[in-house]
Amino acid sequence: MKKFIEFFTTCVVLQYLCGICTTHLLINVKNQGGDILLETISSNVTEDVITLEFQRSDGTLVTQLIDFKNAIQVIKALVLGEEERGQNQYQVMCFVNHFYKVDFISSDAMSKLRQKNPGTVRVAEEDKGHANYTMDLFLDVSQSKDISKHVASLCSEAAGSTYTRTEDMKQWIQRPGSSEMTLMAAVYNFTSTPLSQQNINDTRLPLVSKCADTSNLWVPCTCSLELCIGWYPCGLKFCKDALCASYASMMIPIGRTIFAIRINLLA
Repeated sequence: MKKFIEFFTTCVVLQYLCGICTTHLLINVKNQGGDILLETISSNVTEDVITLEFQRSDGTLVTQLIDFKNAIQVIKALVLGEEERGQNQYQVMCFVNHFYKVDFISSDAMSKLRQKNPGTVRVAEEDKGHANYTMDLFLDVSQSKDISKHVASLCSEAAGSTYTRTEDMKQWIQRPGSSEMTLMAAVYNFTSTPLSQQNINDTRLPLVSKCADTSNLWVPCTCSLELCIGWYPCGLKFCKDALCASYASMMIPIGRTIFAIRINLLA
């Protein structure tokens, strides 16, 4: 009986560990410029989170985190500095926004993805076009836990360069159990005024020039950062050939997608 209990306990522990483990996919992707990039896609079913990461040909490291529990997308960009301009080694920026869950396959579905030929170079079959995000608010990383607990850990190096939008704040305020006061205290506009002292319903953005066209360093201006996710699974299908007939849970991705993100900063 004692051995049975020990065996049963071991099985329960193993099942628990399997439930919390994170699955990884390494995808070779050809982007629109013809470069071959390596995407790492991780899925954590317990946390209900998907993380995608790749390094661009210019050295920029891009990390995308999808938090399904809170419907939050975090995009982190680690941009290498230009030494000839006296810039620091690198700069880290984070961009946090609301998304609709139908836009991405679930973390559970992603965790079931497998590749029959891991060395295959993937090319997007569908172009999702461009999405423009105009960031008009600073987000205080240390106060971001009510938005998503993952912001603080992912954006720890971007304490002064994490951004979001007023329209995203409106979405988060409507979430059940959210504290409007706590959420608004976590964000500031670019004049360093807490959003709690502003009118959340005022969606008008200031008319400012591009930073490249502005000589005065203290005048508000806009700059932009364009990022492209070269390949992302949007569906699943079961393997049918003899090779994977014995693996009922083995799935391969279909309907590869590509989408570009243009991030505008009002600074």
